[in-house]
Amino acid sequence: MWSFFSRDPSKDFNFEVGEIVSRLEDKSIWNLHKGKRKGSTEEVSIFVFDIRNRSESQFDTAKSAVKRLKTLRHPSILTYLDSFESDKVIYLATEYVEPLAVHLQKQSIEGPQKELYVAWGIFQITRALSFLNNDGNLKHNNVNIWSVFVNNSGEWKLGGVEYVCTAQDDGSSMYKILPSLEVYDAPEKPDPNMLKLANKCSTDMWGLGCLIWEVFNGSLNNRSSLRIQENIPKQLIQLYSELVGSNPSSRPNPADIITRCRKLGGYFKNDLVDTLLFLEEIQIKDKNEKNRFFSNLTPHLDNFPDNVCKHKILPQLITAFEYGDAGSAVLAPMFKLGRLLDEVDYQKKIVPCVVKLFSSNDRVTRSRLLQQLEFFIGHLQAGTVNEQIFPQVAHGFMDTNPTIREQTVKSVIHLAPKLSYNNLNVEVLKHFARLQSKDGQGGIRTNTTVCLGKIAQHLHPQIRQKVLISAFIRAMRDPFPPARTAGILALAATQQYYLLNEVALRILPALCQLTMDPEKSVRDSAFRTIKGFLGKLEKVSENPSLRESMEADVNTATPSLSNAAATWAGWAVTAVTAKFYRSQSDTVKSMNPMSCKMLTKPASLEQPSSSSISTTTSSVTSMTSLEHEDGSRGNDSVSDYDYDHWGDNDWGDMETHEQMASSSGSGGGDATSDPTSPPSHSGQDKVTDGWDNEEWGNLEGEQETKSEITSPSEAWSPSEITTILQESQKESLPKSPIKQSSSNQDGWDKTEFEPLEEKPGINPKLEEAKRKREERKLMRQKELETRRASKTMGGPMKLGSKKL
Repeated sequence: MWSFFSRDPSKDFNFEVGEIVSRLEDKSIWNLHKGKRKGSTEEVSIFVFDIRNRSESQFDTAKSAVKRLKTLRHPSILTYLDSFESDKVIYLATEYVEPLAVHLQKQSIEGPQKELYVAWGIFQITRALSFLNNDGNLKHNNVNIWSVFVNNSGEWKLGGVEYVCTAQDDGSSMYKILPSLEVYDAPEKPDPNMLKLANKCSTDMWGLGCLIWEVFNGSLNNRSSLRIQENIPKQLIQLYSELVGSNPSSRPNPADIITRCRKLGGYFKNDLVDTLLFLEEIQIKDKNEKNRFFSNLTPHLDNFPDNVCKHKILPQLITAFEYGDAGSAVLAPMFKLGRLLDEVDYQKKIVPCVVKLFSSNDRVTRSRLLQQLEFFIGHLQAGTVNEQIFPQVAHGFMDTNPTIREQTVKSVIHLAPKLSYNNLNVEVLKHFARLQSKDGQGGIRTNTTVCLGKIAQHLHPQIRQKVLISAFIRAMRDPFPPARTAGILALAATQQYYLLNEVALRILPALCQLTMDPEKSVRDSAFRTIKGFLGKLEKVSENPSLRESMEADVNTATPSLSNAAATWAGWAVTAVTAKFYRSQSDTVKSMNPMSCKMLTKPASLEQPSSSSISTTTSSVTSMTSLEHEDGSRGNDSVSDYDYDHWGDNDWGDMETHEQMASSSGSGGGDATSDPTSPPSHSGQDKVTDGWDNEEWGNLEGEQETKSEITSPSEAWSPSEITTILQESQKESLPKSPIKQSSSNQDGWDKTEFEPLEEKPGINPKLEEAKRKREERKLMRQKELETRRASKTMGGPMKLGSKKL
């Protein structure tokens, strides 16, 4: 029955007391413990006062401190949470903090980071003292390194309020209970005459001077050490000298200190203090100020301490975006700071913002999201990407603004590993096919080819075999030179996905056409790629067992980088296709469907920039132009392209469509209007594959020694003779080798044969042809023997000489 009265009353305290953190080195009547809220993971600090081991005066001081901290609310004063008093102990729960002396010893930051951080900390304590002295009409009477605490956000908080009194109290009756605190007493304290000269700020300003000295030199053990100023920054020396001056009336007011040091060149005038003060007052800033601030914030973040960025700046950015009108300018610094979060916090704080942002119709927001995609894509789950993000991204493929289309194409590089089969192999490729063939921007067509080459490893093997060659051959017929170069090098970079038969029958013929391209860069790329593919075929020809290893990756979903095929193409991995093309100008206006007609002009009229393929992935349109266009378009982001009619013209059937178009001239594949048609260098509009051109010239050369290639004993078979007779009525025959023509040395004379009339029985003209053939063979044999004899008797020939 009496168990209720024996229950421990501390169980009513809402916090659990953990291990001790610091005994505050006998500088405080409190011991600091770790703690957490019951039923939660929230960490707190608990100041514990053991009544049994303390004096009555110390007990009264502890109770006074609890009451005083309850009533003091300021961003730079320790935050009170709860308290509990029993006959054994007093608990004071505050936000989680650690003593400044301990915090400075643990800090690993150096250089500019430390300078900015310490300036911010001293500013906060000065601001807290200004609040107490000027607004609260109070004196703190205990300012030193042991009365200052630091929370998780790196903010310095003023604590140690045991000795706070009103400004009217001259302090003569105030004494420090702990002898170790007497070193911080102002020099005028024992002198009543000097106390009369003191004002409400004098005592605390002396303490502020002691704090500044301890921050740069360590704990103060002797008052005479305050004369040493070697480690104090030059910007603070003048102020420090005033703070520790012997005359109390000459010590400045904390409000005046802030005003002086916040001026240009002052100690408190730096990027970190400016940033944190702006974030504290962001609710009263207008939209232009916010955009300007966030746009300039990102480059400064590297100089800020990580704990300040993670716990102070990042939450403010998220809040400003969710509940304010900060706009898309906040995205860049927010995603940069997101790297400081662990996976759990990232999923909780950043991912919901990302999903919300992708549903925005604001062009600037979408553009900046796509630009920052690489910084957060690794934290997104595949389901989130496919169900919530990709459907929103896909709208960008059809946007009327070139910048959005281009950045959407580039974003697929980062999205591809997480996309589902349908999204990647159907939806993305459908958009890529349309952009590569119909987009009016040469840079977008080029980057579409580059992107396709880079995501090839993620495509399904069957789709890959059907799409890649057709897509890259289409790029090689583009009137834009960088697009042709991208198509060539994309073939080389993805060569492990092609069967050797396709290399011989489709790829090499298409590449050979570009060896006569008017652009030198295209020709060079074509020759280099041809040599690589020919080397591959030659190796397999010499050793057929290599064929299996060369084609090992064709039907695999995850290709191996160590097989023979990938090793052969090592030069192609670092080719131009590893980079994106940068458009010529920084500002490109949106184009209507009529602008696609520009693709039919000769390639010489559409020149690339000085650096056709650039490592940069910068946008082709500035944010200003996006904002202007977005304001005029409302929420409409649908392209002028008729997307509904694009579905049957996929890459797998591309060549079939082109052949049909060249013969029928109907539909969207008309050779004169198809933007994939190659540039006409001969004044004709007809699209040819290069193999129906008979103007090949003399492949044998002009040297007479070439005639030795033909063996003197070589004879034609009866079937070959019959074929010649059948063809003689339709076309002329080659020239005779007897004439040794310089233009066609081994050819046949057109007048060698006359048309033959077929008669039953023996054909006299056929017999005559056989006889003349034998005579020619004998003459050729004698001629060769004569040349060999003359070479043997004449001795060695000089290099480049001709012997007749």
